[in-house]
Amino acid sequence: MKSRSRELLDKAIAATVSAIEIYNKPDFQYRGETFSILAVNGWELLLKAKWLKANNNKVQSLYVKEHRQKQDGSKSKNLKNRLTRSGNPFTHSLDYLAKELVEQKQLDQTVWKNIQALLDIRDSAVHFHNRPNTLADRLQEVGAASLKNFVSVVKTWFDRDLSKFNFYLMPLSFMDFSQQTSAIILNKEEKNFLNFLRQLEDEANKIKSKYAVTVNIDVKFTRSKAKDVPNVQITSNPNAPEVRITEKQIREQYPWSYGRLTTECRKRYSDFKSDQKYHRIRKALLGDRKFCHTRHLDPGNSRSQTKNFYNPNILQELDKHYSKE
Repeated sequence: MKSRSRELLDKAIAATVSAIEIYNKPDFQYRGETFSILAVNGWELLLKAKWLKANNNKVQSLYVKEHRQKQDGSKSKNLKNRLTRSGNPFTHSLDYLAKELVEQKQLDQTVWKNIQALLDIRDSAVHFHNRPNTLADRLQEVGAASLKNFVSVVKTWFDRDLSKFNFYLMPLSFMDFSQQTSAIILNKEEKNFLNFLRQLEDEANKIKSKYAVTVNIDVKFTRSKAKDVPNVQITSNPNAPEVRITEKQIREQYPWSYGRLTTECRKRYSDFKSDQKYHRIRKALLGDRKFCHTRHLDPGNSRSQTKNFYNPNILQELDKHYSKE
């Protein structure tokens, strides 16, 4: 017969696997929100499993206690279980358990910071709403780090190997988030979340840890080692059988000209100047396809003049060199 802690561990893994399966569905309109809800549920069950394991599987250790009330209205020294609306014992929250385990040095601080980011996404989804796709890349970075941390913590705490599960999130490159690049106007709530996430990242960077608050995911085409695999190349030829990227798709991914990028920097940073420092930083990023696409004005002539177009993600790199307003 399984112990209570093992039962909760199994449920924690099941909740997390469900979160992954929902996220990786090809067409799911509530992707990020549902993932965050199930992922947070998985973490809470995992922390409760750890708590029970450390307390000899005594379920009472999970119950919230409160003082009894005397007939005269004063509080008694005796404690009783706090009850839910249905009369069941109220258990400790994820926040309480995480802080206690961090204080006991059982839970890494960076893991807790990642969970806090997930909690913020979950709370917005449950209690209000998140605009679809607006922060999809940042949400995925938080989710990918959460899964990485979850696998490592389960191994450390319970010596359970999760390699039989596919603990990964489908990269956004395989999904249609073309609207995200152009939808760069953030509302107050989204700006608050991004500022909160950056704060968590900055705090975690000061800590030496094998865990992460966010994880970046890059998708690259590489040559296959299999002998019978046909060659594939990126082309704009509409009749070609290769992977095809149209001019429209490229412009959607790189919507900013040099002038637009410079204007956005002036609005974003308090100490920004269009000087040698700016040009040095910008030019160093020209060769990175995540940030810049260089287009020949005459596509058929490699000797023709070129013009650079930028992805708004380049601001993440410029944030490292300038102070935001």
